[in-house]
Amino acid sequence: MVRCRIFSHVSLQRGTLLITFRLAALQESKPHEYLLRFFFGGMCTAVAGLVAKAYGPVVGGLFLAFPAIFPASASLIESHERKRKNEIGADGTQRGRMAAAIDAAGAALGCIGLMIFGWFVAALLEGYPTVIVIAVASALWLVSVLALWEVRKRRLFGRSESKHEAH
Repeated sequence: MVRCRIFSHVSLQRGTLLITFRLAALQESKPHEYLLRFFFGGMCTAVAGLVAKAYGPVVGGLFLAFPAIFPASASLIESHERKRKNEIGADGTQRGRMAAAIDAAGAALGCIGLMIFGWFVAALLEGYPTVIVIAVASALWLVSVLALWEVRKRRLFGRSESKHEAH
């Protein structure tokens, strides 16, 4: 919930997208938006439970990897960015869609990281201490999603951040 609001501010600078950190963005969310996220999260979890009951825990577990608040956060990010542009008299539709797309890309990469985490835990949990397996799997998740984001960024913009700053 916090990640989506803090990192939702997207700015265009010299034709590239920059994701910035704005703690003040937390104050922009209204209570009904948090309730909407809670509702979507609960519904996704309930659906995963029903799937697990019908098809077993392995299939149900796959549905638990779905980022539960993503549907709500994507629509809220889009509306906040659109509203921000409308306040200055511009059409914010494109900017809102772009911000939601960035959030979607992050959610997709996070899901890939969760698959890596799950595979690692499933493969090693029986033979090693739980705390160590979870700690290493968490570190592996973090490293994998950061690496995937860097690869995505380089493919999108064709250069690294340091090269961009030099130009």
